[in-house]
Amino acid sequence: MNDSVRLITGIYGGSFNPIHEGHLSLAKALAESGLVDEMWFLVSPQNPFKVNADLLDDEERLRLARLAVADVQGVEVCDREFSLPRPSYMYNTLRALSQEHPDREFVLVIGADNWKRFPDWYCSKDILSDYRIIIYPRPGYELRDVPRKVTIADTPLLDISSTEIRQRIADDPHYDGEGLTAAVWEEIKEKGLYNPQKAVTLQPQSKRI
Repeated sequence: MNDSVRLITGIYGGSFNPIHEGHLSLAKALAESGLVDEMWFLVSPQNPFKVNADLLDDEERLRLARLAVADVQGVEVCDREFSLPRPSYMYNTLRALSQEHPDREFVLVIGADNWKRFPDWYCSKDILSDYRIIIYPRPGYELRDVPRKVTIADTPLLDISSTEIRQRIADDPHYDGEGLTAAVWEEIKEKGLYNPQKAVTLQPQSKRI
């Protein structure tokens, strides 16, 4: 298929633990800039060889991500890594997606912090050879002398993190969903997610989705 008619699809991978307004703002900014036609949030599954106690259940994180993008045009959630061998590697994921969606050109979207570690990624040279990369700025990371197939996106620096949100949910009784979409916050409150005390209380009434 001719490249000129393929949908340019940004692949933004992460744990999304939980997904927040910063993720959505970045996706919208990239789509509005014309660098991509669509953005896909690629939710990463738990690594069975490196269990993270702070990481919410795979299906719960996936559900939160889908709630967050339900009304956002041009932004989708992808669970392809859930059915790939684990631990998952971005190169394998990009190859699988490219084979399954020949009508799309997949472009890797990563932050400047991940770009610094990119040489250590599995098959990083092959990713750079086979795919274009978009890097968005992160506080404290300077970008210079990037390769030809790498684009530095002019997106706003957003001071928000999933780690901070998790901590506030667990420790701040006055926290009321700042940084989260209304639908995501309602789901977190209803199920007592990220709050051990509430989770214990709500667990008997909750059911797996």
